[in-house]
Amino acid sequence: MYLFFLSWLSVNEHISSSNFIPLLLILVCSLAGVAMQLHISPSLRHVTVFPGKGVREFIKVKVTSRRPSYRMVFYSLLFVTFLLRFVFVLTAMDTIEGETQCTSLGCVGKRLGPRFWGRRLESTKVPDEIYRVLEEGGDEEELLIEPDTTPQTLEDFISEMKSNRSDAKTFALKLKAMVLLMEQKTRTAKIHEYLYRHVASSSIPKPLHCLALKLAEEHSTNADARRPLPAAERVAALVDNSLRHFVLASDNVIAAGVVAASIVHNALRPSSVVIHVITDRKTYSAMQAWFSLHPLEPAVVEVRGLHHFDWFTKGRVPVLEAMEKDRTARSQFRGGSSAIVANVSEKPIVVAAKLQALSPKYHSIMNHIRIHLPELFPSLKKVVFLDDDIVVQADLSPLWDIDLKGKVNGAVETCRGEDKFVMRKRLKNYLNFSHPLIAENFDPHECAWAYGMNVFDLDGWRRTNISLTYHQWLQKNLKSDLSLWQLGTLPPGLIAFHGHVHVIEPYWHMLGLGYQENTTVADTEKAAVIHFNGRAKPWLDIAFPQLKPLWTKYIDFSDKFIKACNIRAY
Repeated sequence: MYLFFLSWLSVNEHISSSNFIPLLLILVCSLAGVAMQLHISPSLRHVTVFPGKGVREFIKVKVTSRRPSYRMVFYSLLFVTFLLRFVFVLTAMDTIEGETQCTSLGCVGKRLGPRFWGRRLESTKVPDEIYRVLEEGGDEEELLIEPDTTPQTLEDFISEMKSNRSDAKTFALKLKAMVLLMEQKTRTAKIHEYLYRHVASSSIPKPLHCLALKLAEEHSTNADARRPLPAAERVAALVDNSLRHFVLASDNVIAAGVVAASIVHNALRPSSVVIHVITDRKTYSAMQAWFSLHPLEPAVVEVRGLHHFDWFTKGRVPVLEAMEKDRTARSQFRGGSSAIVANVSEKPIVVAAKLQALSPKYHSIMNHIRIHLPELFPSLKKVVFLDDDIVVQADLSPLWDIDLKGKVNGAVETCRGEDKFVMRKRLKNYLNFSHPLIAENFDPHECAWAYGMNVFDLDGWRRTNISLTYHQWLQKNLKSDLSLWQLGTLPPGLIAFHGHVHVIEPYWHMLGLGYQENTTVADTEKAAVIHFNGRAKPWLDIAFPQLKPLWTKYIDFSDKFIKACNIRAY
């Protein structure tokens, strides 16, 4: 009503000061909620207000027709301006707060208005019925997943819900069936991927098997392939501690050849390099033939089978016991990979771990030999131990100048670095801290370190009980039903070398090229040693194509053995 008064007064009439006060009282009374009746004459010149319930006339105002004054126009515009600003502020607050979170005066109308007209304010909250169906296990018939009737895509789901005008319960059931079906398909796809990768990484590629056979044949028929390594005049270098000694344990001929070639190629003084290659009995002939027919002079290369070490052939050898324990551990997975994959109750990550446990490397003697380096090389004081899936890209002689500060193992930590996937490994990622034996002795947040490129102080190692600790914890793990850590040699190595590790710069060892596809060639140029740890080894077809050339560039593809076995760069 007061808006009507203002409009009428400001546009049609001029009010004198004597008549404006009564009109103002009328307006105040109307705003105060006083019951009254209002009568305006047809000529709009008389305004009469009657109080309710028969009371005598309350106010009578006679308005004379005059032209509006500039003062009245000004006051009217001023009031309208204030009113517009007030409405704008309330509207803005209403918009910001939304429909279901009204706390200001501006939301009062929105809440009362729909109720006044018999309507309810629509809520944007998810109905409780949907939560109930999604959280609780419904009837088996309702939750039966039928691939033929369950929507395969989000577009199909939306189209079906719109066309059928389904209620909340049907909506939730269809959504749950669709999600469960997608989970089943995703699980199956992941397990198949893990299985195929396991088969690809565990199998020996035909070209590599061919190479080993060709070289073994050459060893038996060609005297040059049986030439002693090193030559008689260079034998003294094998125990000369002024030289740079590298130790490599491998049963993969071409992988060992790449590691050795990359060491010599990048050395500033190749004549100071001594490479000790350790292999098993079955690979010894092929390995001997390769390095005899492909000399890396002026470096010194020694190839020895484990059967050539007196220490290894005498009595009870812990490394052989470790191999037997691994075989025992693997025997619990009866049925092999087929039985593991067939277990539908296992999560894909568990299936992947069990498949990994079947990998031949976990029962290979080459995987455990490093823990016995002090016994294998009793005359050497300091060595750099390398895995056969690394490539050297820089001169490594500065490693011998690093002060290990009384520690035994110089290694790169794996809990710090730009790569959040590879360089975020702590002890809790390898050891089972839910087991009391682990929880009582180690800190889960302690940084882990990497095998693959390690500087070992053999003199300092001989003064410790590291090797004994290693095998003691293997025994504890066996008695605990393999529940202390993941299978492999790094977890017991983390325990055995605990307190004996000196951290070296990350530049010396870059990891993850065997499972981190996002690694770029530009990233690898910043590292002295790159490590293809993971299933995607560079000699396999599943290797990452952008990283494989970093390895293949040390292979001479014009070599007759390489060509005969059809070994290619890609």
